[in-house]
Amino acid sequence: MSTAIVEVSNLSRVYRDVTALDGVSLTLERDKIYGLLGRNGAGKTTLMSILTAQGFASSGEVRVFGEHPYENEQVLSRLCFIRESQKYPDDFKPIHAFKAAALFYQNWDHALAAQLAQDFALPMKRRIKKLSRGQLSAVGVIIGLASRAELTFFDEPYLGLDAVARQLFYDRLLADYAEFPRTIVLSSHLIDEVANLLEHVIIIDQGRILVDDDADNIRGSAVSIAGPAHLVESFAAGRAVLHRESIGALLALTLDGALTAAERREAQELGLELAPVSLQQIVIRKTLDAGASLGSDGSFEDPTDIERKETQMGASR
Repeated sequence: MSTAIVEVSNLSRVYRDVTALDGVSLTLERDKIYGLLGRNGAGKTTLMSILTAQGFASSGEVRVFGEHPYENEQVLSRLCFIRESQKYPDDFKPIHAFKAAALFYQNWDHALAAQLAQDFALPMKRRIKKLSRGQLSAVGVIIGLASRAELTFFDEPYLGLDAVARQLFYDRLLADYAEFPRTIVLSSHLIDEVANLLEHVIIIDQGRILVDDDADNIRGSAVSIAGPAHLVESFAAGRAVLHRESIGALLALTLDGALTAAERREAQELGLELAPVSLQQIVIRKTLDAGASLGSDGSFEDPTDIERKETQMGASR
């Protein structure tokens, strides 16, 4: 019996002169935490919008719980999509948002929502439009967790939280997932922060899937090697190099692919230094180009930021 709850085949989305998704195919399985990773503008939001029927595909096939999600109440009632730019009626307070969510989500847990509101010190009777960015983010993540929807998408709504509050979100997510398993998709470019949560990683860049694999496999898919330049170059001959840094006579390379036991012994005999490569560094090395840089918080920064353009254009259609 198939455990797939999302099946995407050759999905594309074109906005005038911008190709937001380009032939994307993927499968999401039941009861697993996914990371949808990539820099701003990679296509993450567009993909999730189509899967949750808030956007339209230009071509390709999408099935969620075996059916097309658009205007399909049987599908939409089983999923939750929380995004950073979540909108609420002007006169809503958090308590109203939670009451509305309780009517829509059949697995809604009022006690969990109340506990999370207390954990995040959320003022329940203050108008949402008067909340700080961090408090507004807390409203979103509380709904996403307390909904206990079978398929839950978090499109970076936690970015407005400070570091302590984000860790609180990660901790509460893992604890509740352990008790109530479901499929959760975390879209993020704060990769180091979410790396330990993820069971499966999908890396998207320029609208295309670069990597779709279990997190454990990806963590071992690259290695850093450093030492005298001539020895490093000789050892790495014929291997794919993701990144290189040199300082004087010393050279450090990030090599694509794991080393065999024999290769590790050879490196050690040559006096070369081996080090693991973090998930964030793997994503950066596979997607970094001249148009992207790394922010001071370890996140991707992209001056084109296509996805915000996508969201605005999609909303105006």
